[in-house]
Amino acid sequence: MPCRLPRGPAAALLALLCLGLLSVRFHSSLSPRGAQEHPGLSAPSPQPRGLQLQDVFIAVKTTRAFHRSRLDLLLDTWVSRTKQQVTRSHLVVTNCSAEHSHLALSCKMAAEFDAFLASRLRWFCHVDDDNYVNPRALLQLLKALPQGRDVYVGKPSLNRPIHTSEPQPHNRTRLVQFWFATGGAGFCINRKLASKMAPWASGSRFVDTSALIRLPDDCTVGYIIECKLGGRLQPSPLFHSHLETLQLLGAAQLLEQVTLSYGVFEGKVNVIKLPGPFSPEEDPSRFRSLHCLLYPDTPWCPQLAAR
Repeated sequence: MPCRLPRGPAAALLALLCLGLLSVRFHSSLSPRGAQEHPGLSAPSPQPRGLQLQDVFIAVKTTRAFHRSRLDLLLDTWVSRTKQQVTRSHLVVTNCSAEHSHLALSCKMAAEFDAFLASRLRWFCHVDDDNYVNPRALLQLLKALPQGRDVYVGKPSLNRPIHTSEPQPHNRTRLVQFWFATGGAGFCINRKLASKMAPWASGSRFVDTSALIRLPDDCTVGYIIECKLGGRLQPSPLFHSHLETLQLLGAAQLLEQVTLSYGVFEGKVNVIKLPGPFSPEEDPSRFRSLHCLLYPDTPWCPQLAAR
């Protein structure tokens, strides 16, 4: 089903683009009746199915101010390549504040997390509305991770763990440290781990946990996983936010990245470096040019001279 955004004031504050909301069920090649007719034969046990894109839940966090400028771009580019996996698309009005505050961000993350828990999908991936997601690279990464273990994968925004004070009984605190994956680059958590996070992350608990440690949503995710559950972030260099120098990525490397971004960093426009096919004026984010590099068969992509 194509995803379309409302254009009026009722536009959702949070866009959840859910890839493959309907779970795939295995069916025996022998019916129960057939098995009775041949008592010597039993229905073969279903073999575990390899991870597919429809097993991944991707949440895109946004706000009303960016629906036209950012989400339309995503719908035209990477989201358009997931049509076969998108069985239902959701625009969720969260009643969260549109401010860029700890409370507002945690409120939206809580809505994303609850929507994933309500699904039957195997992976939860969070991205922002200024991220380009390469579905093929994402699937390749997730397939390479240990499926039977707790997995939290993303890019740390710092080169050291973050420290915070954790309230304790009798008006005491203790200093804790943990790694977290920056939300601006995106991160993924498998269902096995997400289910264990529920006592601190489901419903209103996520906002409460965030307020307890006085840190934003992506830090709160890392706190729950590392401090409450004893898990560990698995760092990956394949996730990228606009808070890093994106021009350092070569054209060949772009094909392998899971997420990319655009924006302003240290007072300068920060985008990936691509010669075309669109000019910077036509494509200031460079997402359309990237999309044509990945998918040259896209109808609106100019014919590349090299092809």
